[in-house]
Amino acid sequence: MRKVVRSSKFRHVFGQPVKADQCYDDIRVSQNTWDSNFCAVNPKFLAIVVEASGGGAFMVLPLSKTGRLDKSQPVVCGHTAPVLDIDWCPHNDNVIASGSEDCSVMVWEIPDGGLTRSLTEPIVTLEGHTKRVGIVCWHPTAQNILMTAGCDNVILIWDVGCGQSVISIDEMHTDIIYSVAWNKDGSLICTSCKDKTIRIIEPRKGTIVAEKEKPHEGSRPVRAIFVSDGKILTTGFSRMSERQVALWDPNSLDEPLTLQELDTSSGVLIPFFDPDTGIVYLCGKGDSSIRYFEVTDETPYVHYLSLYSSKDSQRGMGYMPKRGLEVNKCEIARFYKLHERKCEPIIMTVPRKSDLFQEDLYPDTVGPDPALTAEEWLAGKNADPLLISLKDGYAPSKSRELKVNKSILNVRPPKRSHSSNEAGGAKDSVLEQLMEEIKQLKATVSAQEQRIAQLEENEAN
Repeated sequence: MRKVVRSSKFRHVFGQPVKADQCYDDIRVSQNTWDSNFCAVNPKFLAIVVEASGGGAFMVLPLSKTGRLDKSQPVVCGHTAPVLDIDWCPHNDNVIASGSEDCSVMVWEIPDGGLTRSLTEPIVTLEGHTKRVGIVCWHPTAQNILMTAGCDNVILIWDVGCGQSVISIDEMHTDIIYSVAWNKDGSLICTSCKDKTIRIIEPRKGTIVAEKEKPHEGSRPVRAIFVSDGKILTTGFSRMSERQVALWDPNSLDEPLTLQELDTSSGVLIPFFDPDTGIVYLCGKGDSSIRYFEVTDETPYVHYLSLYSSKDSQRGMGYMPKRGLEVNKCEIARFYKLHERKCEPIIMTVPRKSDLFQEDLYPDTVGPDPALTAEEWLAGKNADPLLISLKDGYAPSKSRELKVNKSILNVRPPKRSHSSNEAGGAKDSVLEQLMEEIKQLKATVSAQEQRIAQLEENEAN
């Protein structure tokens, strides 16, 4: 009998690198061997962990700043040891968190338009880990909630607004934590650990909902993420060091729904899941391919679609949120691939002739507004992400920055009596005016510094 090919609108999705002039060149990408993406991207900025003398640094570029970078490109450099992981806040495109070998986590605010000088002062420094912090991950729906995992085998959940750790999961993991992921509404987390166990945890109660020993037989790192309907997708290695991908039902973890062997490369497979299309992308660290599969309800559940490959291996990979894509070009995913000295965007496209908005490719997707406050989530409330339509494209808003910045800092005003309210209001407005003037002065000084540097260079020439 002739084998029937499964029909899918994503069967012919293809990956394509952008032209050379749209890459980001001359970047000293981090040489660290930690299994992190070293790259994070959102609709405004691209952040890349870079080599830095005397500490850890990462570079933040506006997406439009392509081409060869200036040697004096400013960086974010407050850590005293290499940066291991970075993650953009899903509710404020100007806020990014970084975890480092110096055991600290820092939260930074990047000005609109990017950095004009190196940034050394974070908005908040979070200290609580006793060993290096290898994973930072923002909550998908609750504002200001950040999860971090360190080599001290501890997961801490922070309320960034008050700069405190509010939950500590410190006795469940007996070894280094390889990966941590939230589910869709942030009510559960899934972890994979060097003790060869994946765990589904209710973080607020501090209880293990389900766990599975040896989801993959091999001894190399396992990655685990939530996919549609609360299922768990894992990548790992067989006993013969073949790379595998498996899908699990959290309600019965005895046997996987499906387990597929892929190849015999040694790089850890980092999964990225798109809930809108049901596609999971597997990017091998240290190899040159991106495999993609469609996750459905019919066996074998994980259906191979295709493979994008190029001649250069990848040191890390950034994944653009859906709202940062070009919907009029049928773009369903965009990756930012790190080479040794550059970053190359790769665009995943569904080949269609029509220029009209394709509603079946772009259902309402996760928007930038939080569904809950930190207090509501900590009190036990759950909410799905707030969705937006991409029909007319997405334009990053500029007005949200100050509003969200105040809640990130969470400056709680002292309680005042009614009679002192008016005086307090006047003081606030004077303070705001002063802050604005200081900002303008800083910008002027920075512009003058650049002008002086340019004049000196011309003089030298």
